[in-house]
Amino acid sequence: MKDWVFLFPGQGSQYVGMGREFYESYAEVRELFTYAGDILKMDIAGLCFEGPENVLVQTENVQPAVTVVNIACFTVLQLHEIYPMAAAGHSLGEYSALYVAGVLDFKDVLNLVRWRGKFMQEAADQEPGAMAAIMDLDEEKIEHICKLCGVEVANVNSPDQVIITGPVEPVQQAMALGEEAGAKKCMKLNVSGPWHSRCMNLAREKFEPYVRQSTFHDPQIPVINNVDAAPLHSAYEAPQKLIDQICSPVLWRQSMERLIDAGHDHFVEVGPKKVLRGLLRRINRSVKVLNVEDPASLATFLQAN
Repeated sequence: MKDWVFLFPGQGSQYVGMGREFYESYAEVRELFTYAGDILKMDIAGLCFEGPENVLVQTENVQPAVTVVNIACFTVLQLHEIYPMAAAGHSLGEYSALYVAGVLDFKDVLNLVRWRGKFMQEAADQEPGAMAAIMDLDEEKIEHICKLCGVEVANVNSPDQVIITGPVEPVQQAMALGEEAGAKKCMKLNVSGPWHSRCMNLAREKFEPYVRQSTFHDPQIPVINNVDAAPLHSAYEAPQKLIDQICSPVLWRQSMERLIDAGHDHFVEVGPKKVLRGLLRRINRSVKVLNVEDPASLATFLQAN
């Protein structure tokens, strides 16, 4: 049995139909979706399996939807007696990682991601913005361009991909400067707000009381936080890190390097799509990385175990 690190995807990995095959194959997954629907007071199964896409992608819908599918995939791995040695999640995915590490229970996780999605969208409606991927440009150059244009780094995803965030025109200026500075590609992302920027301050303020009211426990396995790429040491630290995460960059490359430096070399992306699997291959090609989102990918994973 290998020692697997579980990685959980976030917003952007959703698609209509995600989780359906596991739902049809496992009674435990059907129970999970029913319980999630009761907590959220929404038809989460219908949202995930039928969409429509323009409804699924709304931030306040997609955050609980992706989280439920992540945890459904985790539930299937548990049924096959596969347990994580450590965990991390990308932005929204961090909530799934905290659930798996025993830091938050299912009800608190779902309530938090629902409010998080709602408040982030409200903040984006008040302060519209954009995000863009800058490919193959030195991080120091990107930081310099961000300062010049008044934008921020949202995600350090891999050595060759940094996401910037902020108001629309400054992001466009930063993309132009990035291309002038020699970036391989600067691409605007199809998102509904300037996530992980100061434009989210309103969301952070509204969200904080909900985080403070939740019950946190000490982690049962190492879980790496987005805001500092460091392991969470105690329940006491967790709320502030989630509050800060709303406006802070996701240090994903640094988080993966931290896990690899600690000796981990088997990773599995648990949830829809293969975004994190792809990023990890760009961070370090020598580690083993698989994904589990449906019976086919599960079969491949179990053979590798």
